[in-house]
Amino acid sequence: MVWELIIIAVLGVGNFAIHQAVRENGHPLREHMPDFLAHLSRRLTWIAEFAVLLAALLLAANGWPELVWAYLAYSALNGMAAWLVLRAGV
Repeated sequence: MVWELIIIAVLGVGNFAIHQAVRENGHPLREHMPDFLAHLSRRLTWIAEFAVLLAALLLAANGWPELVWAYLAYSALNGMAAWLVLRAGV
């Protein structure tokens, strides 16, 4: 059970790093977002990312070790989406 939590935690750190990289890349679409919406989305996306990580950790700790595969798939999709956004911003 411990290795599942370690894998999810490491993937979670990677997801937060990816999230930060996308936020800081200066994509042209972000300039068209109203200021209040940009500020609100900044907080909500961090909260959503944390909620997904927390749910994955809690479920894995309480007898759902297969959730590692689901969180790995989520992280892979998150990485591919980030790659597309970062690549398009160039």
